[in-house]
Amino acid sequence: MNQPVATFIPENAPFDAGQRLWLNGYMAGLLAGKHFPPAILKGAANGGAQATVPLVILFGSQTGTAEKIAKQLAKESRTRGCNGRALEAGAHAGIDWSQETNLLIVTSTYGDGDMPDNAQAFWDWLQTDAAKSLTHLNFSVLALGDTNYEQFCAAGKKIDARLEALGAKRIHPLEVCDLDYEAKVKAWSAGALAAFAPTGGPAASPEAIKPAAVEGYSKTNPFPAKLITNRKLNGEGSQKETRHFEISLEGSGLNYEAGDALGVWPHNCPELVAEILAALGCDGEEAVPTAKGELPLRQALTSFYDVSRPAAELQKFFSERNPAFAALLTPERKDDLKKFLWGRGVVDFLVENPGVKLSPKEFTALLKPLAPRLYSISSSPKAHAGQVHLTINVVRYDSLGRPRKGAASTFLADRVNDGIPVPVFIQTAHGFRPPADGGKPVIMVGPGTGVAPFRGFLHERSATGATGKNWLFFGEQRAATDFYYRDELEKMLADGRLTKLSTAFSRDQAEKIYVQTRMLENAAELWAWLEAGAHFYVCGDASRMARDVDDALHKIIESAGGKSAEDAKAYVAKLKSDKRYQRDVY
Repeated sequence: MNQPVATFIPENAPFDAGQRLWLNGYMAGLLAGKHFPPAILKGAANGGAQATVPLVILFGSQTGTAEKIAKQLAKESRTRGCNGRALEAGAHAGIDWSQETNLLIVTSTYGDGDMPDNAQAFWDWLQTDAAKSLTHLNFSVLALGDTNYEQFCAAGKKIDARLEALGAKRIHPLEVCDLDYEAKVKAWSAGALAAFAPTGGPAASPEAIKPAAVEGYSKTNPFPAKLITNRKLNGEGSQKETRHFEISLEGSGLNYEAGDALGVWPHNCPELVAEILAALGCDGEEAVPTAKGELPLRQALTSFYDVSRPAAELQKFFSERNPAFAALLTPERKDDLKKFLWGRGVVDFLVENPGVKLSPKEFTALLKPLAPRLYSISSSPKAHAGQVHLTINVVRYDSLGRPRKGAASTFLADRVNDGIPVPVFIQTAHGFRPPADGGKPVIMVGPGTGVAPFRGFLHERSATGATGKNWLFFGEQRAATDFYYRDELEKMLADGRLTKLSTAFSRDQAEKIYVQTRMLENAAELWAWLEAGAHFYVCGDASRMARDVDDALHKIIESAGGKSAEDAKAYVAKLKSDKRYQRDVY
């Protein structure tokens, strides 16, 4: 029906111009087939500008990115005729879904296609009969991920498919975002909000969805920090290279809390860039596009493009010119492809296919933008004012006759000096904090560099005079060479700041021992701490360690707590909902 909206509400009706405009839009929406709940009328009597469409925005966030996007989306929705409420997905149980019609989901994925911790309960609920009450919903999903992981954006894809299966109406298409997500987030936000707008009018352009104004230093405007300490933590004979870095934030205005992460924008290794230029047959002065406009190829490859891991576009390009490689891209050869790509970088594709010629612009079009690396902060601002500390494994290995280097870890370890600053920003981790009540006990499981945030927690609790007990589980390969911060931790143990230290050095005996082994050995005591209100924290590898620790936690609750498997699962879910089980996993 194309009846002009101006004819719905007569000019002599007892409404002001704003009310009349809003009511005309509401009627147009109804005639266009849109369904708005009665709550949409709330505020109409106070003027059209205040009459808004209720909109629930749920976020699943492990590092804070999805949460930040959801909150900005809620703010933006209020300028578009919607009343967006950004809530973590775990808050679904407190929502009266019979009174809601519109839902947006913003979620990341972590580990091997898993839900973020604060979205797991929502996902579990979506599998129940109770979720069948969502058939009346209009929805759209924004999924954040990293194409370097096999299960790219799996959490968002699963939620999108499940909502559709429940009968909800996808009012705007699913969007999947890689690490360079900003442009896609803008476009999806514009389209999703337009789909819910009460006027039923045209979609806003992506430019209409503007990011929050830059205030000081941020991800898009990093602070050029000075590296003041670079110290190796391993002893002689270690098979690892783990370093302690101290970075000055003086003059930046940046603030952080224990539990936050530091974003580092690295520069690529100049030797690797030189190899790529040689393989391309370029001198590096050729102009190519970047996020900062056209720059010489050498500079672009050093500072703006990921030249380590072959992007999907680059793989596709070479598969079309190399039948042997193309065969690996078939679904049944997935494991073979993974083996082939291990230790193989962008330069290898160029060297192994010398007959394939690429211009500089064609080549950079096949690369992903260089992304920042996020590192758990291993300090407390209350103990180290004006500084931020990091604990990082430096990645170095040989493959296919070439030395391989982690871009950010070797940037910090080898290439930063007095003349080269470290571009940094703070990544707030809203869901990973020491307890606000300093009297609460804490249990921290942090093997390897997973000890980083817990060093910060211990310094924080010491500085604030927290009286709660502290128990740290730490593990690595060998006590003699890989006991990071040993002197510091043992001093804390001696003076009572650290109540209990349980270590697991996997290679100091014939049978490998891990942190979860020590947890199970101390099951009764660990259970007693939990029953006394302890907060339980885990930091480290998501795909193996975090899963094993979670399994051990369930077993402890079953054995020491005398609970069934189902009751143990419910106990863990309650720990999570009460914010007493928090994870910083990657």
